[in-house]
Amino acid sequence: MSFFNGRRSALGVIAMLVLAVFACPAQAARALDTAYGKVEIDGSPERVVTLYEGALDAAVALGTKPVAAVATRGGNSVANYTQARVPGIAIVGTARESNIEAVVAQRPDVILASSNLSEPQYRLLSKIAPTVVPKNAAFGPDAWQNETRLFARALDREDKAAQLIAAFDKRAEQISAQVPADTEATLARWMPQGPLVMSSKIFGGRVLAAAGFETADHDDIADDRPHSDPLSLENLDRIDSDWLFLATLNDDGESALAKARTSPAFERLSVVQRDHVVPVDGQLWTSASGPLAADAILDDIARALGIAARP
Repeated sequence: MSFFNGRRSALGVIAMLVLAVFACPAQAARALDTAYGKVEIDGSPERVVTLYEGALDAAVALGTKPVAAVATRGGNSVANYTQARVPGIAIVGTARESNIEAVVAQRPDVILASSNLSEPQYRLLSKIAPTVVPKNAAFGPDAWQNETRLFARALDREDKAAQLIAAFDKRAEQISAQVPADTEATLARWMPQGPLVMSSKIFGGRVLAAAGFETADHDDIADDRPHSDPLSLENLDRIDSDWLFLATLNDDGESALAKARTSPAFERLSVVQRDHVVPVDGQLWTSASGPLAADAILDDIARALGIAARP
């Protein structure tokens, strides 16, 4: 091959490469519809900060390893059920308040927050990185599913979200088929001051309903509240039902529950006499949300019913 032919050949290859580059348009930023307007995110974020337990759960389930999160209620780290999945994760606040300086130090590409995030907090955080706040109400019927879809769009993992939700629906339906009709379940959290009846609208109540249980609310739980006021031992009949899923958040709650179990009022409950009281992790059942938590709660339900944990 002559020098000129070789040079023409090389120039042709370069020309083809240039054309190929210009023929492939740059990936457009994804526009997310959030509580505080449109948020645009490019590519796949690598440094993800979650300021809400449901956001941490969804991010991990979607295959992302967040660099920071907030501590769970009643604890100083993330919830027990997520700890092994995010070893060494930085803590940048609590469920009630984030530490802005700690968030800045993580140099996030994106921040995933709760629908309860206030606008002043949002304005501060959005100056650090794109901040995603779900529009849906926290107690909505499909809250965790909608949040998972939104967070998945933020993380460029929408296909994975669809798979996770479909897997939950299938498994919940299989468990529901083995729960007798009109079987009532109550979810309560035992605190040192007494038990709280949890609203059927919170995440744990929604999973119980998906698994086939009747989950009626009590008259003393307002629509916008997650639970009742503490009940006295004289009012324990309010937590009586076919099944009682009884949660504690920490050692103080467990100690109070152990003391209550020795009282005649507790022993008289029909659910106690049927041995249908199921101790559960309050961090999971009454504070968490997301695909991982939903699956873990179904594990607890299947175990309580004595059925196969997995299809």
